[in-house]
Amino acid sequence: MTDTLTDYGCYVTEEDEAHQALYLRVEGMRCAACAWKVESTLNAYDGVSARMTYATQRLKLVWDKGADTAANDLAAAVEALGFSVAPFDISKSSGGAKAEESLLLRCLAVAGFATTFVMLFADALWFSDDASLNGATRDLMHWAMALVALPTTLYAGRPFFRSAIAALRHGRSNMDVPISVAVLLTAGMSLFETIRHGPHVYFDASVMLLFFLLIGRYLDLKARGKAREAAEGLLAMLDGTASVREGGQVRACKISDLRPGMTLLVAAGEKIAADATLTRGTTEVDTSLLTGETLPRSVGPGETVYAGTINVAAPVEAVITAASENSLLSRTVALMETAEQGQARFVHIADRVAAIYAPVVHIVAALTFAGWALWGHGGWQDALLKAMAVLIVTCPCALGLAVPVAQVLASGQLFRRGILLKSARGLERLAAADTVIFDKTGTLTRGQPTWMNPQALNEYETRLSLALAAQSRHPLSRALVQARPDLPVAPATVEDVPGCGLRGEVEGEPVWLGKAKWLGIESTGDSAPELWFRRGNNAPVRLAFEDTLRLDARRTIDALKARGLDIWLLSGDRHVAAQRVAAELGIDTCHADLSPLEKLATVQRLQAEGRKVLMVGDGLNDAAALSAASVSISPASGMDITQNAADLVFRGDSLWPVAEALRVAERTGRIVTQNFVLSFGYNLIAVPLAVGGWVTPLIAAIAMSASSLVVVANAFRLKLPGRIA
Repeated sequence: MTDTLTDYGCYVTEEDEAHQALYLRVEGMRCAACAWKVESTLNAYDGVSARMTYATQRLKLVWDKGADTAANDLAAAVEALGFSVAPFDISKSSGGAKAEESLLLRCLAVAGFATTFVMLFADALWFSDDASLNGATRDLMHWAMALVALPTTLYAGRPFFRSAIAALRHGRSNMDVPISVAVLLTAGMSLFETIRHGPHVYFDASVMLLFFLLIGRYLDLKARGKAREAAEGLLAMLDGTASVREGGQVRACKISDLRPGMTLLVAAGEKIAADATLTRGTTEVDTSLLTGETLPRSVGPGETVYAGTINVAAPVEAVITAASENSLLSRTVALMETAEQGQARFVHIADRVAAIYAPVVHIVAALTFAGWALWGHGGWQDALLKAMAVLIVTCPCALGLAVPVAQVLASGQLFRRGILLKSARGLERLAAADTVIFDKTGTLTRGQPTWMNPQALNEYETRLSLALAAQSRHPLSRALVQARPDLPVAPATVEDVPGCGLRGEVEGEPVWLGKAKWLGIESTGDSAPELWFRRGNNAPVRLAFEDTLRLDARRTIDALKARGLDIWLLSGDRHVAAQRVAAELGIDTCHADLSPLEKLATVQRLQAEGRKVLMVGDGLNDAAALSAASVSISPASGMDITQNAADLVFRGDSLWPVAEALRVAERTGRIVTQNFVLSFGYNLIAVPLAVGGWVTPLIAAIAMSASSLVVVANAFRLKLPGRIA
């Protein structure tokens, strides 16, 4: 639990003129139903809106300024549910997850060793007759199993026991309660049988069950960690200090303390700390974080700059228009989290299963015990064994593996084709997609400008231009240098003129490299990126650049259209550049100059019309749209945030993996459906048998494991060549 002396009122921020907000970190959630429980409890307060993101364990509370609600009361309400609460802190938010991961790995290692050790004795007991193994020999083997299984159960079961105790202490149940009861009863009953020299013990069932469940818990933690790292990586960009001018004095200020109206000073090369309007100076801003476009954008007084972008050219001053928590970058992260939490079908399934699984299992097990105790002939011990068998046999391992196993095998198939699968949800929804939305820069194109007319300069002039370009970090300058790595770079005295270009002296000659207007050239009207080079009094020469298309881009678009998919292009780039790419690839629907929020709105509008949208993008401006789309794909060259938000990531320069992923998704969908049928069929058969007394705890553990093996074996049909029915 958190420190009761914490005053959460100190962490309340202003959301807008009518609302205030509080960000908290909530620890101790074990399933999506926990997030739903937190939200429903807090939303019951008058004027309070709560959004709990299970993946990142980040809780956002917004309430009316005039509401009779205190921050401490809201935090106490979450603690009353059995969760730990603390103010959200980027630097500390991953500490709890790392400690939990370390605990799970230790428990998993101990359970794995114990399972191997206990099964050595269990095999001997299974396959030997009573005449060869009885009396003292059998008791010795039982005690040997107990000496390993009992400490293992208490140690490796801690993640489940702690969760179950916390839930019961606060008057609720979760999926860890029946698991804990089954494991402890099986171990306790086995110890009782060992003490009374009984013929049968079930230590192997308890440690094997823990081992399988810990594997699932660890994989779930790793999946949530990926989502958390994505959001925290972006929010960490808003950590640190910035320079502000107040009363004629310049001072350092924490970015989290910046407020609208402050005067922000940004030196060349610095990160812009908040959304602001330029008041003094002209510069170029690297907006690739937000727009995905590789070329810096020229900005001057009166224009808006955004938090997280980089000032690459000259010092400027700006007036802050939005604090860091309300910046475009923060809103993009919030939109991505909200979209990811709200639209996943399996989140709702998990809510329903978690809500009914624990009480139903407890009721069935209790009725089984009562029935056999009252009307059976084996006494309370036999009734308890049958109740334990019900608890074990109903463990939803096969159901839980129905999608993940197919995901793993499909992932291997896709990986060999240069595609990384990250989400089982992605396979299901990829097969159902009817609309594909592509970003332009870095997705349909390589995202790197290429010098298209090197013949415009002779070799001597090329060496002069490289001498200037080598001393600049501008993307076009870098493209110039990369085009001729074979030429040596001559020493030069170079001056960087902000917003214009480079000038200097190379081998005794004055040279210029920069914008057409700076060199007195009228615009050519061509939308392609360009630099102009001039040597001495010679006429300037135009150097043209182009962001070339990915390999197989046209072939991929044609293949998708042949499947009946509707193809869209949404870009943050200029209209002329986007339309040129659309025309070259045969894409009829093209929208350009879009902000991240406009891309997200377009995706949401299409989904409101009933479409199943596949989003393919690589930049931060695509992150919210990637999360909101039915399914999403990102190239490996994209940002970490987009790769974490996407369901699939593809490598290489080819775009064909998008079409290949669609084909594999259809095959996998059939296997997943069959696995669900097998899992439900197992429970329909196994539960009545366990209730009827035909299943012992050991057989229950074997049956539970066997049902999982059947699901796995069926999924392995994905590796077979040919069509899968």
